[in-house]
Amino acid sequence: MAEKKWILILSLTFIIAVSQVHHLYMGELTSIMLEKLQQWRKPFNNGGKNLAIGPNLTACHSSYGRPDLLVYCCPPGFQNPVPFTDFKFPDPSRVRVRRPAHLLNESFIAKYNKALSIMKSLPYDDPRSFLRQANLHCQFCTGAYEMLNRSGSELNIHRTWMFFPWHRMMIYFHERILGSLIGDDTFALPFWAWDIPDGMTIPDFYVDESSPFFHSQRDFSHFPPRVADLDYSPDDNDPRFDRKEQTETNLAFMYNRMVSGAKKTELFMGCTYKAGDKNCDSPGTIESAPHNTLHTWIGSGLNPGREDMGKFYSAAKDPVFYAHHSNIDRLWEVWRDINDRKLDIDDSDWLNSFFLFYDENLNLVKIKVKDVLDITKLGYSYEEVERPWLNHRPPPSVTPEQARRIVKLKQNENQVFSSDFRRVLDGKLTVTVNRSVKREKVDEEETVVVYGIVVRGNEYVKFDVYVNLSDDTKMNPKFREFAGTFAYIPGGGRGGHDLKKMKLKLGISELLKDLKADEDESIWVTLVPRTTSCSNVSIEGIKIEYIK
Repeated sequence: MAEKKWILILSLTFIIAVSQVHHLYMGELTSIMLEKLQQWRKPFNNGGKNLAIGPNLTACHSSYGRPDLLVYCCPPGFQNPVPFTDFKFPDPSRVRVRRPAHLLNESFIAKYNKALSIMKSLPYDDPRSFLRQANLHCQFCTGAYEMLNRSGSELNIHRTWMFFPWHRMMIYFHERILGSLIGDDTFALPFWAWDIPDGMTIPDFYVDESSPFFHSQRDFSHFPPRVADLDYSPDDNDPRFDRKEQTETNLAFMYNRMVSGAKKTELFMGCTYKAGDKNCDSPGTIESAPHNTLHTWIGSGLNPGREDMGKFYSAAKDPVFYAHHSNIDRLWEVWRDINDRKLDIDDSDWLNSFFLFYDENLNLVKIKVKDVLDITKLGYSYEEVERPWLNHRPPPSVTPEQARRIVKLKQNENQVFSSDFRRVLDGKLTVTVNRSVKREKVDEEETVVVYGIVVRGNEYVKFDVYVNLSDDTKMNPKFREFAGTFAYIPGGGRGGHDLKKMKLKLGISELLKDLKADEDESIWVTLVPRTTSCSNVSIEGIKIEYIK
């Protein structure tokens, strides 16, 4: 019996291998064969599993762009298998240098203008056309595709460790297509350097109404000279600060997202997401904010979901999306550099996960995560810019001794919940969290975990988290008590009203040291709603965990 199984396995393997030689994407047939092969191999491989993720391009469905809006962004003719080729690294002699958008000269802007104009003129049946490019984001960020070999299991790259590599792939091919349309194999996308003071306004050429960079579905009140609010909430008084204070707040916020709150891989990259997983819903620091917050800040307040940038199904229709994500991609490289590449992921399932994109020659290309980890091999680099946020480690709002006295007084005077609770976040919530479980090793990162977060409704949701907050007038990322934020853009999936439990993990080891609370038996955690939609958010509890 075992011999017959091996014969069948070898036969199926040969069929699949032949199809790969001819670069045929066999859709459902390949999926079925691979799934059966994996099942039959189990007795012979000690139970090993390949949990790498990939899309089934012949299984695309309508999905929810907002919980109240069903959208259809599947490409034409997706039901029919399309030949694909494996990714090959580009000519290493052709290096594309991505420059900060606010430093571009008129010559480059004119070149980009021409390329984008041509892309926008292409017909929809051409996968290089601007709308087809934009719909890629809709397809992979709203769960329109199923996972390969996992019928009925939708694929969504947000709030997971797929966030960074997938977006890198998307803008890589987008950039090469633009260059090919004008015959320039050195063309490089600009990046919107919103993390440095000189780049914190929307670059001027994006607000030129006569150019293809202009987009009508934006919040016009946020056009230059308004400084971007990286910690934005649409329910705040806008603007919250003057230009100078907003800049300082942004720099302190970036320190939290890139340094003190991102000392472990999971905290920066997001949760582990493998084939068949249904419970990975914990974004990394940068994805939650400033990624989500700036999407919302740019989108139009006249639209129910602040479309276009304010919702993932429509965001890539705005040309500024690509400059925004170029900077997100750059910050991934900066974070890796800050940590000397020591926090890079070596999980084989992540490395072998793959996606498929059309290149500049209209070839469908299969590209793996491991293919995009070295941007030098990808043939592009980033012009070096300053990192001023590295020097913006925030101070405590009051001395730790004063804070200890104030916190103790408030605990005696006000109701403080234990860490085991269930309630709606309809107002500021303070919780005493026990730290009885101590770190086993010095290099473990202590985290505050807000768990069982359930969002109801279709509104953007944001709340901030503080530790040992003693002065309510200083609830600001400029102060050390700020631990991080939860910024959630709803939508995605084929069940628009499905409620998912999410988790927020915030690294606080450095924060506790600066507050001189690292030896305390408990800490005071305060959740501060930043949107009225928080009244539709329920939370199960808060606890302390350690990440090795």
